Amino acid sequence: MYNPSKLFFKKVVTMIEINYQKILEEIEEEIQPLYKKGHVANYIPALAKINPRQFAMSIRLLDGTTYNIGNTKTKFSIQSISKVFTFTLALQLYGRSLYKRVGHEPSGDPFNSLVQLEYENGIPRNPFINAGAIVVTDSLLSKYKDKSFDTILNFIRLAANDSTISFDKEVYESEVDHGYMNLALINMMKSYKNINNHISDVISTYFKHCSIEMNTEQLADAILYLANDGINPLTNEIITTETKAKRINSLMLTCGHYDASGDFAYRVGLPGKSGVGGGIVAIVPDKMSLSVYSPNLNKQGNSLIGTRALELFTAKTGFSIF
Repeated sequence: MYNPSKLFFKKVVTMIEINYQKILEEIEEEIQPLYKKGHVANYIPALAKINPRQFAMSIRLLDGTTYNIGNTKTKFSIQSISKVFTFTLALQLYGRSLYKRVGHEPSGDPFNSLVQLEYENGIPRNPFINAGAIVVTDSLLSKYKDKSFDTILNFIRLAANDSTISFDKEVYESEVDHGYMNLALINMMKSYKNINNHISDVISTYFKHCSIEMNTEQLADAILYLANDGINPLTNEIITTETKAKRINSLMLTCGHYDASGDFAYRVGLPGKSGVGGGIVAIVPDKMSLSVYSPNLNKQGNSLIGTRALELFTAKTGFSIF
């Protein structure tokens, strides 16, 4: 006879019996052959000189327990992971009306593609590709004006419960000097009247929030609210509503890894978001957040070792949402 309470008990026991630290140690050993593959994000000069032989992975359970492996204190540019936080902020402000300016469908194209943007009259497919995140940034400027970056940074500090988080000035300036494709994207959207503020203000704020630097422990803390219906369980701070957390998680699953989002869902099976700085965050609903860092990227711009590490984690724990 089916007994739901017995099933729940078995799940709890399974969680207790999992040795997360041992699993992290196994993952660190198994990813070693991959260090020779991939490449750093060399189109951003400040990222091109980063040592590619780095790996760190952090787990934060809802009860506050942490497990770490590798260089988990090493800070790195979070890049597109910042789009999760700006989207959360914008969704809080504008709700469904935000979708008039940016969609919520997978793009199937590279993160900086101009082709689809032109075809769809300057409306980006989703908030996690560059064009979509630029529109989201523009929406925040309409509300917060010259305090937009400080608002974004303080929001991330709130989510992570860490007031020391800041941005990497060198990475920011490198992006400003070499972000030609992003300038092309914003100019195209401006021509379609989907950018309301001055281009230089929007793109500067966008580059600055992409250059925010964190380590894997800070990132795991910062993203934990999405594993707990929008509430940070460590502080009881309401970061967003349960409904909006659900929306954000669904977009991380379907759009969080650019044109490799389907492959990530297939291999890892968790909502997640990557950045070309080499970081990836992921959440196991009602259980934990994960953060991994390794700067060598695959051809889609996602951390090669990070993706494999998360795939190994879900294979070893059975924590895929599927």
